[in-house]
Amino acid sequence: MTAPFGSRLRAAVDAAGPVCVGIDPHPYLLESWGLPDDAVGLREFGVRVVEAAAGRAGVVKPQVAFFERHGSAGYAALEHVLDRARTAGLLVIADAKRGDIGTTGEAYGQAWLTPGSPLESDALTVNPYLGLGSLDPMRRLAAQHGKGLFVLAATSNPEAFDTQTSVRAADGETVAAAIVAGLATDAELGSEGVVIGATVRLADYGIDTDDLARLPVLAPGFGAQGARIRDLPDLFGSAARNVLVASSRGLLDDGPDGVAPAIDAAREEVLSCLA
Repeated sequence: MTAPFGSRLRAAVDAAGPVCVGIDPHPYLLESWGLPDDAVGLREFGVRVVEAAAGRAGVVKPQVAFFERHGSAGYAALEHVLDRARTAGLLVIADAKRGDIGTTGEAYGQAWLTPGSPLESDALTVNPYLGLGSLDPMRRLAAQHGKGLFVLAATSNPEAFDTQTSVRAADGETVAAAIVAGLATDAELGSEGVVIGATVRLADYGIDTDDLARLPVLAPGFGAQGARIRDLPDLFGSAARNVLVASSRGLLDDGPDGVAPAIDAAREEVLSCLA
């Protein structure tokens, strides 16, 4: 039986550090890497990032949208990249932000979380804004198969601020804080985590860092979006050691030969500021 995602995540972070390498084939990156903006370019881009990350990071995060825009050929490229990442021993978080009700939500879970599926990943980003309960079919599948979920809670886009900081009449919590509170926690690092932008102030969202004590935190926004790794302890306080420091453009902008050194530098900076 597959070990719970939380246990596998802890082992990966302990072995290789908490940097999560984004696989985001933006058109401008494909061009700067000398690759075509088609399925062939996507596949080559993804494989090069996987090869650079292997042995340097424990986790990669393909941004599904950049593959999806090329239709079935893009998905075929993504399937190849996912397979190469698994073969390299990397944990894969599919950044697809799926969410729906009933059997539709369950079908999303089957696509991304079922062993043997062409899109099988170790974890999936999901959207709770149809109600946290709408994710129950995916939560059950994840628990059954030893997979993980990262639930959007406090995202960095300014359009989300009013919704995520709204106070619920029932309990006085913000919407974002209620999402954090509604996730299961285990004695050790859990298999259900949250997505919290590294560019947000947790206090603005009513989130106490102690409430994140056993939740994995996927924190995009380091690098190109402006968050600084050295500020990790100040941003996340007592939860800083649970944070996956997610960066894509910040690691990819220097071209294929620059990815490995950028990952090494990011890992060393994270470990230094947590020491």
